[in-house]
Amino acid sequence: MKLTVLGAGCWGLTLAWLLTNNFDQVTVWGREQDISDDLRLNKHTSKPLEVQLDSKVEISSDLKSAISDADIILSVIATSGTRDVCENLKKAGIKPEQILVNASKGIELPSLMRMSEVIKDVLPEQKLVVLSGPTLAKEVLAGLPTAACVACEDIKTAEYVQKAMNVPNKFRLYTNTDVIGVELGGSLKNVIAIASGFAHTMGLGDNCSGSLLTRGMAEIVRVSINLGANPSTLYGLSGMGDLIATCSSPMSRNYTVGSMLAKGKKIDDILAELGSVAEGVKTSKAICELAKKLDIEVPVSNAIYEAVYTDITPQALLEKLMNRKLKEEERYV
Repeated sequence: MKLTVLGAGCWGLTLAWLLTNNFDQVTVWGREQDISDDLRLNKHTSKPLEVQLDSKVEISSDLKSAISDADIILSVIATSGTRDVCENLKKAGIKPEQILVNASKGIELPSLMRMSEVIKDVLPEQKLVVLSGPTLAKEVLAGLPTAACVACEDIKTAEYVQKAMNVPNKFRLYTNTDVIGVELGGSLKNVIAIASGFAHTMGLGDNCSGSLLTRGMAEIVRVSINLGANPSTLYGLSGMGDLIATCSSPMSRNYTVGSMLAKGKKIDDILAELGSVAEGVKTSKAICELAKKLDIEVPVSNAIYEAVYTDITPQALLEKLMNRKLKEEERYV
């Protein structure tokens, strides 16, 4: 069996490292400018995390050759680049029976499409699976255990990917048929992770953290069920599981963005310093636009949008959130 990983960033290389022994052939594809000499020659990178790939892993910038004969194509492309890569996959001759597994968590702007919708818009006949869950790359590289889910409307395809990508003692996979819920849980939690980093750095305490995660989760569920998700999915690995991991860890890029915003840094400087994509930044805009379209309140997400895109001070933001009109706590179960 052959696995092709699209994307030579931190998470793409981590997944290639993790899954090497599950496949006879593993190829990592990246744009020419994204592949360092160290990676090409030594199968090694040290930024933003150190990853040493097995000698059998092929590094390529030739998309047609990279996807040739691949049983599973694992897409780990930034949200903003997914449509373009799919167009190139079409030109490169991707076959409908090749399973495309998307591991990117975000919403396309300005279309407000989930990644599976973007992929299907370009490749309507493609077999498509979504991978999502609490998967901090640094912990995965350390060999620490985690679980995630693979979602597909066709359960047989999900089960095939589950068996092919499950790694005993390290990477336990569950199947799910609620693609909408799995995608939105994984995407929208990134915004709440920014809020969590923001609150922690302001020193607002554990009570605030608990309240923030709970009210953030309410927003995720509120938006997701209005877009067709099963509410129970949001309390699974891709929703609650991923939310807890990313909102609790400085290893999360989105948490780090929030922490730096709370210190008064500007978003352009933060992203330059980070040196990698933090999907929650653009997703904060996407969820606010979705909420407006659906006529739904998302005060935590709105606050993060303001923190990212305006000059509001951290203290003013906190006061704005805490002094909103009082309301009843909603129930979804």
